[in-house]
Amino acid sequence: MAPPKLSYFPIKALAEPIRFVLSYAGEEFIDNRIIRDDWPAMKPKTPFGKLPILEIDGKVVTQSTAICRYYAKKSGIAGEDDWENLLIDATVGTIDDLRSAIGAYHYDANEETKVKKYDPLVKETIPFYMERLEKQVEENGGYFVNGKLTWADLWFVGLLDYLNSMAKFDITEKYPSIKALKDKVLAVPAIKGWVAKRPATEF
Repeated sequence: MAPPKLSYFPIKALAEPIRFVLSYAGEEFIDNRIIRDDWPAMKPKTPFGKLPILEIDGKVVTQSTAICRYYAKKSGIAGEDDWENLLIDATVGTIDDLRSAIGAYHYDANEETKVKKYDPLVKETIPFYMERLEKQVEENGGYFVNGKLTWADLWFVGLLDYLNSMAKFDITEKYPSIKALKDKVLAVPAIKGWVAKRPATEF
């Protein structure tokens, strides 16, 4: 049986949480990095014209959160019951809301409107989310959900370089509980091993 093949651009971004969860699960995988010049020819062959995609035994699946959830269940970092899964999914959704808000600034092609978005993003939107996420970690024993490592933690830390790059600063700098969570995730042996061997990219 061939190992799963994860295809994405040569960056961390939306694929890095998948790489974290696969690594945590002890799952050997092919880290297929698509050169952007090759993407136009590949795009029509993907299910929805987007990356990342994961090929498992000849079947192709999409959606980063769904892939992470699947391997989280296999490796014991999903919820123990429906309620815990709900808390994890709600946290991941909130982190994605933050990512979308930062992305709305970063990917704005109109320089005039982009400049106007930055101050509200940095002074209002990011603090709004980060203060609440910080409190959540404080109230849950140093993790996002129920005082233990779940894939919500890997999702956030896996995305962090991407979020920081888009925001143009370290969004965790004022939030000690979240910084401590980041350090705990990066100290997990399987994650530490992946980070040590992954290709160096900015985000």
